[in-house]
Amino acid sequence: MKHVVITGANRGIGLEFARHYHAEGWQVTGVCRNTSSELKAFAAQVIDGIDVTSKESVDRLVAALQGQTIDLLINNAGLLQDEVLGTLDFDSLRLQMEINAFAPLRISEALLPNLQAGSKIANITSRMGSIADNDSGGRYGYRASKAAFNALGCSMAIDLKERGIAVAQLHPGFVKTRMVNYGGLITAEESVAGLAERIEALDLENSGSFWHTNGEELPW
Repeated sequence: MKHVVITGANRGIGLEFARHYHAEGWQVTGVCRNTSSELKAFAAQVIDGIDVTSKESVDRLVAALQGQTIDLLINNAGLLQDEVLGTLDFDSLRLQMEINAFAPLRISEALLPNLQAGSKIANITSRMGSIADNDSGGRYGYRASKAAFNALGCSMAIDLKERGIAVAQLHPGFVKTRMVNYGGLITAEESVAGLAERIEALDLENSGSFWHTNGEELPW
């Protein structure tokens, strides 16, 4: 049975990933700060109380997964906050960088012993991290943290290729989740259906790509 580990799995896109892979017959491990009854219905293993920015929490995650092979690691946990030039909150910018960029790198590195040739890492990023695609400005912390995440994911793809591990940066679309006050254009189910197709198509030849859930390759 294939094993998927999903961060931020208790709601939104993460919960839909758990539902999707459970239905596909995978062993699902959901990682979150606070669990939910919905997640418990889909995940064979729930590791809650995890703060992805904390080394102590990540160490506890590693201990809980010791000896378990991970076929797919989905770095999904994220934070979106808004800032306006002239009234920037640099604590907000730092927190988004910690959660959106550094945390998935920390988790990926910590779980490398659980990955093997053929394993995949799916990084749920955003097209708002694309510098070429930025035509509306704003969202300083989110844009910067996702651009950093894209750079880190690209480096991981290069460094892990010789180990047979493929990595993708994936934009889920504008999804109707709590993060955007449910004002998106597509449902979490529609988003994850496309993302799962991108993950299935991921291999060492296209590792390091930046894809939209609809299959479009996005500019950096």
